[in-house]
Amino acid sequence: MDDRSVIASGGIEKIGLPDSFIKVKAKGQKDQFDVLVPEHTAGVQVIFKVLTEGNLAVLNDLHEIDAVGHRMVHGGEKFSKSVLLTPEVMEQFAACNDLAPLHNPANIKGVNAVKALLPDLPQVGVFDTAFHQTMPDYAYMYALPYELYKKHGVRRYGFHGTSHRYVSQRVLEFLGMPVEGSKVITCHIGGGASIAAVKDGKVVDTSMGLTPLEGLMMGTRSGDIDAGAVTFLMDKLGLDTKGISNLLNKQSGLLGVSEGRSDFRDILAGIAEGNDLARLAKEMYTYRIKKYIGSYAAAMGGVDVILFTAGAGENQYEVREGATRGLEFLGVELDDAKNRACRATEAIISKDSSRVKVCVIPTDEELMIAMDTLALVQA
Repeated sequence: MDDRSVIASGGIEKIGLPDSFIKVKAKGQKDQFDVLVPEHTAGVQVIFKVLTEGNLAVLNDLHEIDAVGHRMVHGGEKFSKSVLLTPEVMEQFAACNDLAPLHNPANIKGVNAVKALLPDLPQVGVFDTAFHQTMPDYAYMYALPYELYKKHGVRRYGFHGTSHRYVSQRVLEFLGMPVEGSKVITCHIGGGASIAAVKDGKVVDTSMGLTPLEGLMMGTRSGDIDAGAVTFLMDKLGLDTKGISNLLNKQSGLLGVSEGRSDFRDILAGIAEGNDLARLAKEMYTYRIKKYIGSYAAAMGGVDVILFTAGAGENQYEVREGATRGLEFLGVELDDAKNRACRATEAIISKDSSRVKVCVIPTDEELMIAMDTLALVQA
C-alpha cells in the first residue's frame, strides 16, 4: 500500500538564539512552544522527545522508527543521488564542508545526534545539489582558470535540487506528459529562489552556483551581481570577506532595495501604500525570473511547461503574472482569472489555447526525502 499520510510534522526555528521555538502538527492539532536549542544536536534531541512524550506524541518508543532521512545541503561532485550514510560517505560529505561552511557541519551534527540515540538505525542523505549533477560541463563551469576547478572545485552546483526534482516529475504526472521529449522550467520562488531547466527529466542548467547566492534576486540575497562591484564595495566600505558576504546574503535582495521588506507580501503591502521602492523591488524581482525563463527556453530549444512552486511561487499571483507577462512570443498565455484564483494547489493557470502550459505545483521536499529513504532501506 502506497500510504503517504503524514503522522507528524514540524520544525525548530531560531536555533542558537534565546527565543528559539518548535512548531508541531500531529493528531489533527497544532502547537508551538518555546524551547532552548543552543545548536543542532540539541534540536534533534528535542524533536525525538516531542515525538515520544507529551500530548502530541505519535510514538511509544524511538525504536518504532525504521530509518531517518536527512536533507544534506552540499554534496559537491561526490553525490549525484541519495545514499545510505555510512562512515565512508560521511567522510566524503565532510570533505565538502568548505563549499557550505554554514550548512554542512550542521547536517553532520544532525546525523551524529541520531546515531548517538539510535546507533543501529539506517540513515539516508538526500543532497540539495544531487539533481543538478546532470548539467553539462559548459553549463556548470565558470570562465576562471581551469586549475581552480581542479584544485578547489570552483564550479556551479545549484541548490533546491530536491524541490526541483519533485515538482518536475509531478507536473508531468499531473499533465499526463511523457518524460522523454519534455522541456520543463521549474521556478522555486521563496525566501531563497532558483530556476532550473529540465529536459527529458534531467537538469541542463540552474540559476544558483557555487553557493546559493548566484541567480535570482531573493528575499535578502542579491543574486547576480558584477564581481567588479563586489571588490569595489569592499574597498569603499572597508569590508573583509565576512562583511561582504553578510552584505550580499543578508542585507540585499528585496530587503535591500525596498529598505526593509524581505517578504513579498510586505512588498505588496508597501506598493498598496504607494511606496516606490517597494514597486521597484517587485519589478526587479519578477523581471529577473522572466529573464531566466527566457534564457532557459533558449537553452532547451523551447519549453513545454513553466511551473511555479515554493512560498511566493505557490501563493502570490502577482509573482507569476509579472514573471510571464511579455512571454507571449514563446507561446505563453496566462489566464488571469485562473492565476488569481490559484493559491497553493496543483493547477493549470494558462489559457486552454496556450502552447506552453503554466502550472502551480506545491513542492514536497519532505516526501522526496521519505521516499528516497524508504527505497534505500528496502533495497
